[in-house]
Amino acid sequence: MTRQLKADLSILSITVIWGSSFIIMKNISEDIPAYAYLAMRFLVAATIMAIIFHKHLKGMKFSDIMRGSLIGLMLYAGMMLQVLGLKTTTASNSAFITGLNVVMVPIISVLLLKKRPPINAVIGVFLAALGLFFIAGFQGNWVIGDTLTLICALCFALQIIFIDKYASDMNIYQLAFIQVASAAVLYLLTWVVYTGTTANTTPIVFNSRIILTILFTGAMGTALGYGVQTIAQKYTTPTRTALLLTCEPVFGAVFALIVPDIHGNTETLTIQTILGSLLILSGMLITEIKFKSKRGKLHKLS
Repeated sequence: MTRQLKADLSILSITVIWGSSFIIMKNISEDIPAYAYLAMRFLVAATIMAIIFHKHLKGMKFSDIMRGSLIGLMLYAGMMLQVLGLKTTTASNSAFITGLNVVMVPIISVLLLKKRPPINAVIGVFLAALGLFFIAGFQGNWVIGDTLTLICALCFALQIIFIDKYASDMNIYQLAFIQVASAAVLYLLTWVVYTGTTANTTPIVFNSRIILTILFTGAMGTALGYGVQTIAQKYTTPTRTALLLTCEPVFGAVFALIVPDIHGNTETLTIQTILGSLLILSGMLITEIKFKSKRGKLHKLS
């Protein structure tokens, strides 16, 4: 098994965790503000990563902190814009538009990194984007929430691109920790500013469901998830990473069929979901096809 295949399988595995977290987070969305939940989730993750990676965090350079913080800013902005966009757009629109980062990544790779993806990756990206449309689709007229979500997708695409750009030049464990820790700081600042400027803020009443959700998504969805993504991206390409991450809504749909919401209801399986999932799977399989070419899997543009 090659390093790239191991990296791809690692990224695919974290989409299972992220997919399972959709219904879990939805079940507490009415009990805790998004900024507070994200602040605590990322704080838990940063603490866990500091404990696990403490031997690798010595001697961090200021330039490395700035690089990691730039990625953390993209992560913070992507999630916050997604939450803000959901106030005026539908969940299906949000899922589809956010997933469009799979199309943005290869384009940005050419523009910023001067890297051109192979033809099979381009075909795979097209099939994955089509699969996303079948799963989530786009409903209704374009609203401000859709614009915010489109910028959110751009932020997630840039997060993938910047990880690829900096992973080879700095300690990968430091990069993973700094992006999560900087995002945690930004979420905490957002929480402080919002509660300080908003009158009649309702106090958060913690219960076991909220605490367990924060601990699970903080440890598994953030510490493990973004830690694995950052380290694995050193051995694979940004286009393949974005393509693999399109499995997140697929696993999200699967868990929504199994795990009931707070009202005890589960979602139903549709033909569109099945077809969309098959298209995304086909897109990933096509990227593994080796076309005969004198060029490598990814080469520098002249």
